[in-house]
Amino acid sequence: MTVELTGHQGLPRTDDLPPLPYRLALPLRKVARPYFLRKYKLTIHHEDRFPMTGPLLMAPNHLSLLDAPLLGAIAPRMLHQLGKIEVFGGLQGKFLQRIGQIPVDRSSYDMLAVRKSIQVLRDGRVLNIYPEGTRGPGDFRRIRVGVAYLAMVTGAPILPVALMGTRLPGGDVEGFPPAGSRIDVVYGEPFSVERVPFPRRHSDVQAVTEYIGDVLRAHVKAAVDETGHPLPGWREPKDPDD
Repeated sequence: MTVELTGHQGLPRTDDLPPLPYRLALPLRKVARPYFLRKYKLTIHHEDRFPMTGPLLMAPNHLSLLDAPLLGAIAPRMLHQLGKIEVFGGLQGKFLQRIGQIPVDRSSYDMLAVRKSIQVLRDGRVLNIYPEGTRGPGDFRRIRVGVAYLAMVTGAPILPVALMGTRLPGGDVEGFPPAGSRIDVVYGEPFSVERVPFPRRHSDVQAVTEYIGDVLRAHVKAAVDETGHPLPGWREPKDPDD
């Protein structure tokens, strides 16, 4: 999500927005979770770290098309997820919005997506945002400022999530892993950043973004070490003495 960092006196309004729908997602989750558990060799690590009340920014790495439906099915709480506006066309788009998902135009400052995201957190719900902004190696090498902005203006804690196996080495980011593939989902320890009132300077938001990136990268590395399940294309850093 692209976020403009100037020009807002405090938080944007959300009291004029209609409530985001989500009730249709609840019975779907009951069906989808056992489906994914049957289809894949799925292991969920440290689910006890997932806060069961209050606003939450869930921050997973992003490997494939499977990530969003998988997390939407297995997370202990219902998720509102940000997704690129291109997938919200036609009947699919209507369905995604009926289950509480939020389209975002990544090419511009999408004020409506920002307001809906803040609304989710103000309502004490869970917002799933992919800090990397797009599917890739999943190592949090680069992250966008959206997660830092939302954490700074709302005070919501951030939950790191490491996904391994939703894309196989050499696999297509537009595809799904074959049935029976091993998948690990590793929840990290929630953490918070200081809530910052207006004005939030670009340099401040960038500094918080870098701090969040350090935490997320450390979590992915720890998850790989714990599970022995590498990311697609993961390479151990070379010894500088080699």
